[in-house]
Amino acid sequence: MVKYYYRDIKSNKAQELTEFKVGCWVDAQNPTEEELKRLSQELGLEQGYFRDAVDPYEVPHLETENGAVYIFTRFPHDDGKSISTSPVLVVVAETFIATISPKTPFFIERLREKQNYTTTQKVKLLFFIISEINNSYTYYLNQISKQIRRAEVKLEKIDNRDIMYFVTLEGIVNDFRPSLMHINVVLESLIKGKKLPLYEDDEDLLEDIILSNKQLVEIADDNIRTIVNIRNAHNAIMTNNLNRVIKLLTSLAVILTVPMIMASLYGMNVRLPFGDNPFAFFIVISFSLVLILAIIWVFIKKDFL
Repeated sequence: MVKYYYRDIKSNKAQELTEFKVGCWVDAQNPTEEELKRLSQELGLEQGYFRDAVDPYEVPHLETENGAVYIFTRFPHDDGKSISTSPVLVVVAETFIATISPKTPFFIERLREKQNYTTTQKVKLLFFIISEINNSYTYYLNQISKQIRRAEVKLEKIDNRDIMYFVTLEGIVNDFRPSLMHINVVLESLIKGKKLPLYEDDEDLLEDIILSNKQLVEIADDNIRTIVNIRNAHNAIMTNNLNRVIKLLTSLAVILTVPMIMASLYGMNVRLPFGDNPFAFFIVISFSLVLILAIIWVFIKKDFL
């Protein structure tokens, strides 16, 4: 699906056009091969870049050709089953700006609702788009941070389902982090390589975006460290609980061995001490209890129980 939007500094809001116009924003979401071919011819751009834009494994990077700047980045999204990242290409050319993505980026819808952009100011619109992408990462990372903090409160009650959930969260953050790192490299190359004409205000805005991006990387690192620490703490707690159970069972086995030995001895058909005594049973039981209590005392003294 391809749409065209236009808004200049004199307009109150963006207009959706039926065809291309100089200074417009071309937005292609989940485009077909036929639409990509038509866009390539209409915009005069290399079709290979458009194909890369819909490649789900495309990593963020920067390309320039014939005066057009191709900024490949990734944005987070939730498809209802899992949270992952998808590619989006932002093309800044002399007469237009274009976005191509195999998914429907909700941050673009949010940007259009704000109506705080002009399509004729292509560089500022590019920075607005990148800011919205960063806001998307911020939203998901904050949600993950909240879920991790909830888990820290009930650390001793974590079960296997929670561990599997942590593994899922760690996979999401590990997907976010390299994308954020690559995006940061792209942004720094924009400000250092002078790929786009930047005014002083533009440079300040870009530096703010770079700083925000670095903070997101730090948040991702903190989340990964916290997840690893929770998992290690849970392993330590489980190991300690297992050791306590083993110590308890071992103690019970040693304690119960005493009456078993006494019962075995006095179950033999041979002459034994107190064998003719009418109180032999009570004597043996008492002696066994004394031995059991002595063993328990030793175990407690040695901090084995």
